[in-house]
Amino acid sequence: MLSVALAWQIQGWRHGRQLAQLAQAQAEAEVARVLAERERRQVLERRLEENETRYFKELADAQQSQARLRDRLATTDLRLSVLVERDTLLSAVPATATPGSLDHATVRAGLEPAHARRIIAITDEGDRGLIALQACQAYVRELRSGR
Repeated sequence: MLSVALAWQIQGWRHGRQLAQLAQAQAEAEVARVLAERERRQVLERRLEENETRYFKELADAQQSQARLRDRLATTDLRLSVLVERDTLLSAVPATATPGSLDHATVRAGLEPAHARRIIAITDEGDRGLIALQACQAYVRELRSGR
């Protein structure tokens, strides 16, 4: 009877040890999974931060470029012009080509400074919108690839 009880006790210890080893293995696997998930999240956060920094720099660069352009327009260092179709200027263009001129030359008309400033303001907003859209798209791509 004593040997049966002792065998039973030893079997219980073995079983307990196996259960402890199984629990330890499961705990180690869970810790490894949590660490891997944390690492993936940190990598994703770093990439998102890099993207954010890049898009803020692009936005700042675009704003500086627009400011320089506005300054050049204000000082008349730069004038905006548009191409005009010859048909709309028939009264202003001679009917025959004169010596030294080209019959098919493009005609440009200068824009008034106020109109030029409005055009620059519109393009500035458009640039900012495109940069923001690119940043949002990159953010979504990073989130999808980070899964």
